[in-house]
Amino acid sequence: MAHNARLDHRDPFVFDTHELGRRPGALQRLTRTVPAPRDFGLKGVIGVPEGTPVELELRLESVMEGVLVTGTARAQAEGECVRCLEPLGLELEADFQEMFSYPDADDRGRVIAEPGDDAEDDEDRLFVEDGLIGLEPVLRDAVVLALPMQPVCQEDCPGLCSECGARLADDPDHHHDAVDIRWAALQGLAGTMSDGEKDEMGGALPSAHADEKQEK
Repeated sequence: MAHNARLDHRDPFVFDTHELGRRPGALQRLTRTVPAPRDFGLKGVIGVPEGTPVELELRLESVMEGVLVTGTARAQAEGECVRCLEPLGLELEADFQEMFSYPDADDRGRVIAEPGDDAEDDEDRLFVEDGLIGLEPVLRDAVVLALPMQPVCQEDCPGLCSECGARLADDPDHHHDAVDIRWAALQGLAGTMSDGEKDEMGGALPSAHADEKQEK
């Protein structure tokens, strides 16, 4: 991305780097708890609910070309098991590192007359703006990479019954008697034939009795 949008020092994701003073080697350690922004994670799958506290541990280091930020974000993520569809929660820990370049310096830290001449290079860079850096886009990328694409409530979750939708973890012995429809058809045919034979036998008996009476 090119130059940051105008940063507001009141934004909880914006940090002031003036203390580093553009002195290579200067170091600053910070901790801050910020509220999770909207859509913080994998939308529709798993993420950190809006407003949930996100704990940040940061290390800001001044280098020739800008400020190198290394940190860890921790929060409670919520989602849905992809197998049994039950709600789940997990402790999220996302590590990240990002370089924020000084707008008036090239890749070697040398001052240049007009920043951003190389549009392709600027497209993938973040910049220090009036001594401020914005971490929200960096954190969003880090959180997405740290979250599971297919979250499960437990590694061996058996999922749902394919026939009735019952949660198999609640009833390990759950099953349905499998009936082959071809055998079911044969059984029905056999039953029909058996009933027919009984009818024939039932119809033959009176005839035999009648013959006996005629002989007498």
